[in-house]
Amino acid sequence: MNKHEILQLRRECHNLKPVIWLGNQGYTEAVAGEIDCALNAHELIKVKINTSDKTVRDQLASQLCQSHGAQLIQQIGKTLCLYRRNENTE
Repeated sequence: MNKHEILQLRRECHNLKPVIWLGNQGYTEAVAGEIDCALNAHELIKVKINTSDKTVRDQLASQLCQSHGAQLIQQIGKTLCLYRRNENTE
């Protein structure tokens, strides 16, 4: 992905509402399934993480990207924007 594509995705992500909220339970199998469904349906999603610890947020961001094959487009505070191209979309 080049710089212009990432900038375009950041623009698109700005107006999105979070579709996944990671709460007190953290990253569970149910959350993983919902993230997969959301990425398959939308390609670009916003995820809200409910923790004030920055290192935990950074670890969760990298874990989400690795486990779902997604790319971190932007991370601002407790909000992440993830992108995964859906090969089945025409």
